[in-house]
Amino acid sequence: MAVVSEFRSFIAKGNVIDLAVGIIIGGAFTGIVNSLVNDIITPVLGAIIGGIDFSDYFIPLAGGVTAPTLAAAKEQGAVFAYGSFITVVLNFLILAWIIFLMVKAVNRIRITEEKKPDSAVPAAPPPADVQLLTEIRDLLKNR
Repeated sequence: MAVVSEFRSFIAKGNVIDLAVGIIIGGAFTGIVNSLVNDIITPVLGAIIGGIDFSDYFIPLAGGVTAPTLAAAKEQGAVFAYGSFITVVLNFLILAWIIFLMVKAVNRIRITEEKKPDSAVPAAPPPADVQLLTEIRDLLKNR
């Protein structure tokens, strides 16, 4: 029973829950980035470059591979699918850029929130000795 109790304590820690949420959101975000790259960026880039589609770039490694598409070529034999690698690298770069922009925005929000004075908490009065010295200074100034 001690192991079960220790496991419950481990799971209940905030870091484990935060990590689980991050992994789930990251998985969903990966789908969004893949769609962005495969459905939007790659076709636009292909149209700009001249109809290039990275997904079908491959080098046949087997002698009998003659298919024009990657899926058909894989059925015929071994291929070196460098176009898929280019797509994955683009996915990574886009994901890294988006995360960078998100972190930058959050940091900017944090900085503005830290600079904002907290109006709900009144300023603490100075200690009694400081108040006394301030009164003495003001009296001397008025003479």
